[in-house]
Amino acid sequence: MKAIRRLTVRPVLPDPLRPLSDLARNLRWSWHPETRDLFQSVDPECWTASGRDPVRLLGTVPPARLAELAEDRRFRRRLTAVADDLDHYMTDDRWYQAQPGRLPAAVAYFSPEFGITAALPQYSGGLGILAGDHLKAASDLGVPLVGVGLLYRHGYFRQSLSRDGWQQEHYPVLDPHELPLAPLKESDGTPAHVALALPDGRELRARIWLAQVGRVPLLLLDSDVEENEGGERGVTDRLYGGGSEHRLLQEMLLGIGGVRAVRTYCRLTGHAEPEVFHTNEGHAGFLGLERIAELCDQGLEFGAALEAVRAGTVFTTHTPVPAGIDRFDRELVARHFGPGAELPRIDVERVLRLGMETYPGGEPNLFNMAVMGLRLAQRANGVSLLHGGVSRGMFAGLWPGFDAEEVPITSVTNGVHAPTWVAPEVFRLGARQIGVQRAEDALAVGGSDRWDSVADIPDQDIWELRRTLREQLVEEVRERLRASWRQRGAGTAELGWIDDVLDPDVLTIGFARRVPSYKRLTLMLRDRDRLMDLLLHSERPVQIVVAGKAHPADEGGKRLVQELVRFTDDPRVRHRIVFLPDYGMAMAQKLYPGCDIWLNNPLRPLEACGTSGMKAALNGCLNLSVLDGWWDEWYQPDFGWAIPTADGVGTDPDRRDAIEANALYDLLEQRITPRFYERGASGLPDRWLEMVRRTLSLLGPKVLAGRMVREYVERLYAPAAEAHRAMDPDSARELAEWKARVRAAWPGVSVDHVQTAAATAGAELGATLGLRVRVRLGDLSPEDVEVQAVSGRVDPEDRITDAAKVPLKPVGGPDLEGRWVYEGPLVLDRTGPFGYTVRVLPAHRLLASAVETGLVAVPSGELVEAAGLLMR
Repeated sequence: MKAIRRLTVRPVLPDPLRPLSDLARNLRWSWHPETRDLFQSVDPECWTASGRDPVRLLGTVPPARLAELAEDRRFRRRLTAVADDLDHYMTDDRWYQAQPGRLPAAVAYFSPEFGITAALPQYSGGLGILAGDHLKAASDLGVPLVGVGLLYRHGYFRQSLSRDGWQQEHYPVLDPHELPLAPLKESDGTPAHVALALPDGRELRARIWLAQVGRVPLLLLDSDVEENEGGERGVTDRLYGGGSEHRLLQEMLLGIGGVRAVRTYCRLTGHAEPEVFHTNEGHAGFLGLERIAELCDQGLEFGAALEAVRAGTVFTTHTPVPAGIDRFDRELVARHFGPGAELPRIDVERVLRLGMETYPGGEPNLFNMAVMGLRLAQRANGVSLLHGGVSRGMFAGLWPGFDAEEVPITSVTNGVHAPTWVAPEVFRLGARQIGVQRAEDALAVGGSDRWDSVADIPDQDIWELRRTLREQLVEEVRERLRASWRQRGAGTAELGWIDDVLDPDVLTIGFARRVPSYKRLTLMLRDRDRLMDLLLHSERPVQIVVAGKAHPADEGGKRLVQELVRFTDDPRVRHRIVFLPDYGMAMAQKLYPGCDIWLNNPLRPLEACGTSGMKAALNGCLNLSVLDGWWDEWYQPDFGWAIPTADGVGTDPDRRDAIEANALYDLLEQRITPRFYERGASGLPDRWLEMVRRTLSLLGPKVLAGRMVREYVERLYAPAAEAHRAMDPDSARELAEWKARVRAAWPGVSVDHVQTAAATAGAELGATLGLRVRVRLGDLSPEDVEVQAVSGRVDPEDRITDAAKVPLKPVGGPDLEGRWVYEGPLVLDRTGPFGYTVRVLPAHRLLASAVETGLVAVPSGELVEAAGLLMR
């Protein structure tokens, strides 16, 4: 019989055990070993059965056991110590509080998904895990962050396999009362809500749930409330589900409703109002519109409000391909804004102009969320050095007239939260070397001096650790594989072979990620005979553990999963290669430490960062990857191997896969397996262990989320907060009026004449040329512009590379035709083909970048030819 209604009955904890409730509700337990150990000791069997979730654990422990623990003095002492430790963690000054200067009072961080722990399944892949790691690292560093997301009642789907290996999706219903969440309440005890206006007089209401991630509050909006109609109740049903309007409503709720939730939280708790708003990918871009509307209500005009909002906004793009960006039909967006819908005080045409692809190569009828994110943020970044360059090229159309290198998108390379991803055994080995506190600091904050101590750990200890982790992975794989085959319909009598799957003494390769086509899940199957030879080699075998989910709507991705599963089902190799369904955080935390090699073979440059290899590296796993994302930036032969790429323009996809697969096989056969199985005089794989040691000591400090968040604070949050404070209402009006005046006058700006003191096309290194330029400024004055000389080496097409920019100074006043003369020196500081040009840019003290306006005037083609601007 099925229940007609479901309730969550909470346990009544004895008074001495009340701190357990606070510990369970703060998700710091997910990365704090002592807290997890305490909960495990409450009832080891219930702990395992609850999926290692303290909230579920406390709901299942028998009252008799709780009464027994309340009388146990040793347990109460442990409980007091862990509770005191959390209190100190929450209140003591940390890295952020020790920084000089006036940092942001608070930062609001918006993301469509957050991967904090498997006990709060609100993530699908790398974007969510990155957002979760960002919150956790901010907490460890003391950064006053407020996270904002949506609470999906079905989360992302759970994955299983049919008998023939086809991916099947399941959507379990999540009850917020059974999750580590608490409802945000008004002062009268009623649940706090936000509301959005919809067309036709409808309304979308959402409750605010609070997850406490260490020191960081995470606000999650939930539309499944009784006040909503059926359609509105389902807005937050699934992560990345539904059609265009469903996604648009999710993103309006995240952005607009999210700002309102932050205001509500600050009002109710006294938390500092954010000075900086960080948009993690374009899904939350509407937050800028809500903040503009707030300022318009306070008396600012739209243009001034836009400048004020841009000053304090940071936008991070994670996608290297246009197909990865949410785009909506113009009319759909128009219907949800303006009179009779949301933000009626803002002209809908102004809303649309922020997101329309009104640039060469764009689709003029599409509203692009990333484009809006960039137009609403004064600071933007990609998530690796390579991805920053890809992003500048991808969005260069927003800054016409500028080379892609000058597009104002920087990069902050992602990192991973080491306390979450480092196996307890790895941590204990480090703590034994340098002490628990220094080891915790090394993982949370970084500092190479703490990581250098890895050099002092004996080879034998490292090798024993690696085998222990491999052994644990083997046990985990067999358990998960047995469960998977039962789901596929196999009986116990069919599964005896699973007892011999994998070997703790065999070189183990891991490959786990989402399954879009560009990540090439099945590249390893390109030459199956060669792969079989590797798996079954008599002296140097390898074994491979694979996991990954295809998006429910991606039939091609599901076919890739099925193709791989069918290969792993082959009785000849199934003891050496396995596919584990339902990849998630709980599986990942066992998988990364247990592998010797982490494989990544995307199509370059389509991997924005690829943080899974970072998590593996923190556990002493070596990377084998295409030079893409973070690996392109930090690869050294000390840390692993680079798979050569065949990414020339003329290489067709099939040939490219063949070339790169052969390179992968060659590396495994000729370099990797011999090194793993080679033994030195000590009987250990000395050269392999040296690579493990260097990975930990040299790569470890770089891949930390602590390093990443420190960079965000220093390079983006602090400047954004400073710009936010400088953009008071008068300054915002001044900048908006100046931009409007400059845009109107810009057609009258031109470079009329360029003259140098050089009489020949050759010159010696170190020589100085006198440069004299005549420009027309139309209705502008020299205070409105900067005239620059741009010089550097030139390529065969006469493009200036690695350009140096020098401002020129006006000489005297305008002539009778209104032209101004600018002069300055040009130093020939490089040998070889050298070139220069000049340009005029708008200039204002409140601009974050000289290219921010997207306006530039350069010499005409005729003038370039007449001036002879190249020197060879």
